[in-house]
Parts: sequence; C-alpha cells; structure tokens
Amino acid sequence: MKKSPILFLLLLMAACHPKQPTTLEEATLPEPTDSISFTPPKNIVLMIGDGMGLTQITAGLYMNGNKLNLEQFQYIGLHKSYSSNDLITDSAAGATAFASGKKTYNGAIGLDAGGKPAKTILEEAEAAGMSTGLVVTSSITHATPACFYAHERDRGLMEQIAGDLSISGVDFFVGGGKKYFDRRLDERNLIKEMEGKGFVISNFIDTDFNNVSIDFNKKFGYFTADAEPLPKSQGRDYFVQACQSALNYLSSQNDKGFFLMIEGSQIDWGGHANNSDYIISEMIEFDQAIGVVLDFAKQDGETLIIVTADHETGGYAINPGSTWDSIIPAFTTDKHTAVLIPVFAFGPGQELFGGLYENTAIFDKMNRALGFIKS
Repeated sequence: MKKSPILFLLLLMAACHPKQPTTLEEATLPEPTDSISFTPPKNIVLMIGDGMGLTQITAGLYMNGNKLNLEQFQYIGLHKSYSSNDLITDSAAGATAFASGKKTYNGAIGLDAGGKPAKTILEEAEAAGMSTGLVVTSSITHATPACFYAHERDRGLMEQIAGDLSISGVDFFVGGGKKYFDRRLDERNLIKEMEGKGFVISNFIDTDFNNVSIDFNKKFGYFTADAEPLPKSQGRDYFVQACQSALNYLSSQNDKGFFLMIEGSQIDWGGHANNSDYIISEMIEFDQAIGVVLDFAKQDGETLIIVTADHETGGYAINPGSTWDSIIPAFTTDKHTAVLIPVFAFGPGQELFGGLYENTAIFDKMNRALGFIKS
C-alpha cells in the first residue's frame, strides 16, 4: 500500500523536532557540556546586582553620562531566572541556583527543591584551598549572600543563618546584620565566638570602614549596620572601598586563588519602592564597584568576573519624554518579574558565558572554569 506523502512528512517532522519540556523537572535537566576551549582562571568574582534587569542598567547608563564600566565586557549571555515552584523567583531561590546549581523553591537558602543541603561554589572553593569572601550592601544574612554559606529552609531565619556564617569557612565579609550575631534570642554572642576562632571583627559603631586597618594574617569581618545598611543616597559610602579591600585581602592569602561574591543589594529595594532615583544611584555605585574589580582583573590577568542579577524588580520602564539626564520611569509592579536576565563575563573563562541558559548553569560554568568539573 502506497504511503501518503502527508503522513510521511508528519512522521519526519516528529522525528526531527526536539521534544519540548512538559514539566519543570524536564525543563531544568542538566544541559550538555559544550566544547568551548578556554584558559582557566585562578580567581572568580561573581557580582550580583539584585533586581538588576536591562532597564536598570540602561537607566544607570544614561544617567551616568552614557557610560558604564559594564560596556567593557565582550561576552554577554542571558539566563532564565525562574525557581522550582514559581515562574517568578525570589532572591533566595535565585542565589541558590547560582551558588549550588540547583533550582529550588522560593525562600530556600542553599537547599535543593527537596529540602536537602546543596554544596555551594563557595564551599567547593574552600575545599580546594581557595580563600573566600562576601561584600554586600544588605545584611550579610540576607537571602543572596546567605545562599553561598548557609543551608536553611527559610530566608527569614536570620539568627540561624548567622550561626551558619559563624561556622563557615568564609575568610572576609562586609555587610549589615550585626544584631543577628550579638543580640540573639539564644543569648549567644557569635561575634565573640568568631573572634575566638581567629576573626578580627569591627563595626560601624566603633569606626568607619574606610578607616579600618585590616590584618592580612587573620580572618576579617565588618558590620556596616545593626540590621540593613542605608541607601547610597542617604550616606552609605563603604561599598566600593570594601570591594577593593576584599580583592587586596583575598589575593594575599595563598597561591590557590579565591572566590568572592559581591552584591549590589539595594538596586532591588529601589525597584520594590518603584523609586527610579533609588535604582539609578544604586546602579551607578554597583558599576563603580565593577570598575574596581575590572582594574584588578586587568592587572592580575587570572581573574574571571561574572556580573548578573537574580531577577528583575519592578517591571521598570523608561518612558517617552525621557532624556539623557532625565528619566521618566514607569513600573508594572512593586514585586519581581520573570524577564530574562543578562550575564556579563570578563577574563579567563569568559567564553563560557555567552548564549541563553538556565540560572543554574552559572554554577556549572564557574565549576568548569575552576576545574572542579571536567568537560
């Protein structure tokens, strides 16, 4: 019996067309390892502009004289930010994806979707003998930084998260949240405990960060606020210098390299407030921090920089009537959105970060760059 040409064509199309994922689990299966060749880095600096979508970057660009340090990055990709239980991720699920390569539920800190602890890139780096650090403009126990050293079921468990930091291998940290360490319900003083383990810890009450002397022979911590630091527009001035200090400190510790996570936390808060000026001032300062890290990487030659965001916040738009020195903004929400998020890479291993991929792939690519997993 002669086959119908239409039937033959349909069968051929079915055989050739790739199967589309029908469940979230299928959609987040590990991607095939590519064959890109690259020079491996010694160090990685992951810079997260919380809530920073393309519009936040664009507004910062135009309100900064039509220039940003981000323009120096030649390798640019996009990531899919959704969490395991929602198209709209929160910072906890987003940062867990970067830190551990696992999609998880909104609110989870360093756990997979089933609630099991997921080993993080910071913990992988520590196990390899690398130095590690965190610099943020939020509390050091806030969702994004927490996902790199803590494993808790809910991002609101600040005292438990502080406890995780106190027993982690982190060598250098700067951020707010002092009260979660020394005025706790269990009456423990984690600052004293950490000092007993070799940390030198100071805070905003005793001395301004820019006047702090850092002992490179001991672990370092500095609390910038009792809870959350001020916005840049209200006088916060430690961030850029803290990034420079972290680079100086971590690069001096050993010859095995370092992993540093830097977060411009309050870009997100400007989005939640639907405050364009807040977004722009935080975005410009974050870009200044990017400039400091770029200068280090250019001189060092062995440092991979990755700049991205966990999600976009606010549904931020630049409306008609805007000019190069005056933004007319609009917002669709005071919450997060699900738009694709840019990824910028500079330095050895930068070739890995072009394309469009899951947010979990950032973890995989960092691991591959450092040689923790082989292609």
